Amino acid sequence: MIKTDILIIGGGVVGVCSAYYLAQRGAQVTLIEQGDIAAGSSYGNAGLIVPSHITPLAAPGALSSGLRWMLDPESPFYIKPRFDWGLADWLLRFTLACREAPMRRAIPTLKTLGRMSSALYEQLAALDGFDFGYERKGVLMAYRTQRGLAGGAHEARLVQEYGGPADILDSAQTRQLEPALKEGVVGGVYFPADTHLRPADFVRGLAALIEKSGVCLQTQTEVLGFETGNGQITTVRTTRGDFHPQQIILATGAWSPAVARELKLKVPIQAAKGYSLTLQRPVVCPTTPLLLGEAKVAVTPMGDELRLAGTLEMAGFDLSVNRRRVEAIKRAAREYLHGLDTIEPLETWRGLRPCTPDGLPLLGRSSAFSNLILAAGHAMLGMSLGPITGQLIAQIVCGEKPEIDLQPLRPERFA
Repeated sequence: MIKTDILIIGGGVVGVCSAYYLAQRGAQVTLIEQGDIAAGSSYGNAGLIVPSHITPLAAPGALSSGLRWMLDPESPFYIKPRFDWGLADWLLRFTLACREAPMRRAIPTLKTLGRMSSALYEQLAALDGFDFGYERKGVLMAYRTQRGLAGGAHEARLVQEYGGPADILDSAQTRQLEPALKEGVVGGVYFPADTHLRPADFVRGLAALIEKSGVCLQTQTEVLGFETGNGQITTVRTTRGDFHPQQIILATGAWSPAVARELKLKVPIQAAKGYSLTLQRPVVCPTTPLLLGEAKVAVTPMGDELRLAGTLEMAGFDLSVNRRRVEAIKRAAREYLHGLDTIEPLETWRGLRPCTPDGLPLLGRSSAFSNLILAAGHAMLGMSLGPITGQLIAQIVCGEKPEIDLQPLRPERFA
């Protein structure tokens, strides 16, 4: 029997950030992870911190593009045909959220979360001895078609409408900002407030800091089940013994529905597989992080390496590598950029991103169990929103008033 005040389940960016801000408040914290720290999507993502990304995944444009792409195995957004009532329910809710009014309701929440998290990253980057490759270079979205550029300009004007910086550039301005782009680029959109980092270095480095501050980290520890009573979780059974915490934080990303099922809770998250290719830094290398607009591929310089990341593949818990999708990422990089005629990855990675139907994370106390807090469903924004999520979790656990209104994020909003 292992007693602890607070048990965090999940060793990705959300779980580690939650442990950090709880430890700052003097809480006794244990964090368990079924694999290694940063073993999931916190490892191989694009490393972009994007307060500019205020539009949720569920938006009018996503629905029209998704219908065009969803049966194309090489498209940026692919849904693998399968009989799955959970997926059917998710798609129905996603369709309802892909309207102007729900999108407009979600934008202020994403905007606030993004800006607050960005400010917390500045504080973390200033800590002595904590180097995670944090750079303030902005993010440049580059387009090869006028139609694509028009969509990017629409997104830029939306960011401007809500008070964020965004610059719409012509072809010459885009290539002046990033000379590694090829001549076929017709224009771009630059978000100067965005930043980037080495994601695994951030999560593992922060885990090392919290361990020094007294947080107990237990990796290779899998949850087997729970015991409950009087509206609370009394025991968490794991492969490394039974835990008896006062409060539990579920931060297991795409695995959250499976873990919550043991508590007879329905968590409306679908796993969406993404890929990344990490290359040795080429001779002609972008210095500004890029989003290749039409291809939906991110290109991030990370010291001696260059990372290409992209695609959204809803195929359930299928972690196989779809070579056609990997080749689509390579092809996009070659079409947009000089110096990548031959792409030999040092590492090909895939991971599962946790997507909710409305594009907002689940964050708050469960109505079924008074000592359970959910923190999952960040989709492609887990790295961006990790610090603010962790700080909000710490405020909830410690009985403080959260800095923002959590009503739009409540876990039971789809009930």
